[in-house]
Amino acid sequence: MAEISFDDFLKVDVRVGRVTRAEPFPEARKPAIKLWIDFGAEIGERKSSAQVTAHYDPETLVGRQVLAVVNFPPRQIGRFLSEVLVLGLPDAQGEIVLIQPDQPVPEGGRLH
Repeated sequence: MAEISFDDFLKVDVRVGRVTRAEPFPEARKPAIKLWIDFGAEIGERKSSAQVTAHYDPETLVGRQVLAVVNFPPRQIGRFLSEVLVLGLPDAQGEIVLIQPDQPVPEGGRLH
């Protein structure tokens, strides 16, 4: 495992946002869901493509708070521009489970 400095860690901007819209993304190479996430007034709404179809349906994601890296450059995925990287962890089968706060927090809050 490569070590990083604390200053390197601080460069990664992880924020909490609330999913406002979610749609299937059938044209993606791997099964995915398109997400629109509200990160509050400072950042606004950003889009992401998330490979989370094993545990989530689009309708179950709307209203959920999620954590995402908001300062990576946007990435074109087919015709969809993914602007943030939603964070998750693999379960025992390698399927992604989203990371979220265990209590509601204000949108846009930064991970400390």
